[in-house]
Amino acid sequence: MFKKSKNKRIIILVCLVLVGVALLWLGLPKIQYYLAGSNNTINRSTTSFFIDRPLTPEELATLLEKEHIIDDRAAFLRVAHNKKLNKDRIALGKYSVASSTSYRSLLNGFIKNKSGNGNAEKEVTVAFNNCHTIYQMAGKVSQSLMLDSAQLVQYLMAGNTLQKYGLTLEQLPAMFIPNSYKFFYDTDAKTFTARMAEEFREFWSNKNREKMTKLGLKSPSEVATLASIVYAEQSRNADEWPIIAGLYLNRIRQGMKLQSDPTFKFCWGNQLDGVQRLLAVHRNIVCSYNTYQIKGLPPGPINLPNKKVLEAVLNAPNVDFLYMCAKPDYSGRHNFAVTGAEHMKNAKIFQDWLSKEQQKKQH
Repeated sequence: MFKKSKNKRIIILVCLVLVGVALLWLGLPKIQYYLAGSNNTINRSTTSFFIDRPLTPEELATLLEKEHIIDDRAAFLRVAHNKKLNKDRIALGKYSVASSTSYRSLLNGFIKNKSGNGNAEKEVTVAFNNCHTIYQMAGKVSQSLMLDSAQLVQYLMAGNTLQKYGLTLEQLPAMFIPNSYKFFYDTDAKTFTARMAEEFREFWSNKNREKMTKLGLKSPSEVATLASIVYAEQSRNADEWPIIAGLYLNRIRQGMKLQSDPTFKFCWGNQLDGVQRLLAVHRNIVCSYNTYQIKGLPPGPINLPNKKVLEAVLNAPNVDFLYMCAKPDYSGRHNFAVTGAEHMKNAKIFQDWLSKEQQKKQH
């Protein structure tokens, strides 16, 4: 009887051991996953990390090792494989990895969500100021986004894109209002353009369109074109913007040519950069932007004016001025005139001063 009881206990003990081993064996992957996921990154401070191409978990691990963010490749890959990560599930973008981030949290941040972004993906700031052309704007944008400038220009200038947004190639710059914007690093050309179009529509509210109509201008592109001329004439002293806008509006209403030097300079590209004394040969260039030849506004902006310049045009005061000439100093300001005679006097004073300044530099 005792022997049977002892054998029974042994059998029970063996069964318990076998069950324990089985449970341990079944739970081992979870234990390994838990331990691996508890590993922490080795970066001592928050580190920016970029994924700019589709990566396998192995390629991602290699890149993280290279950036000195992880040091246990096997543990990292164990967690990645447990989460069934692959190229399609790892989101492109910019990430900020805090010091001592667990591998589990790190990988969760890389996983692509329903919006197509990584769970922990960060936005970047995109700013494009003082740009004269779409090419310059695209170049600045490409410095902040994973977006090739040539590809962006190609998309913007495509006939389908222009037709979609109801713009001509010359009017296209009007849609891009300089400012600082937040985007995800992997934003493509289509998404970037759609966002800029939305910003454009937001600025051109019914209120601003009413102001535009009262000025006698027909489209936001015309406002942007006039604003671009105003800014090209005066980039240093913002208080002159409304006055210059009012002056040019007067010339438009009276059927006078705008005769703005920056417009014919635009026709020359960068060939007149640094040239102080502009001559008749420069003004005689045949070009649709040359307001010494055409009446009214050019076909599109000669630079990308910001909101403040656009608002200066929309809120231009009633002034009597028809002429402007640089002041004989280095202030960047202008003398404004109502009559041609007064303007000629101002122009002679400026030219005499400029000649004397150039003589000083030669000696």
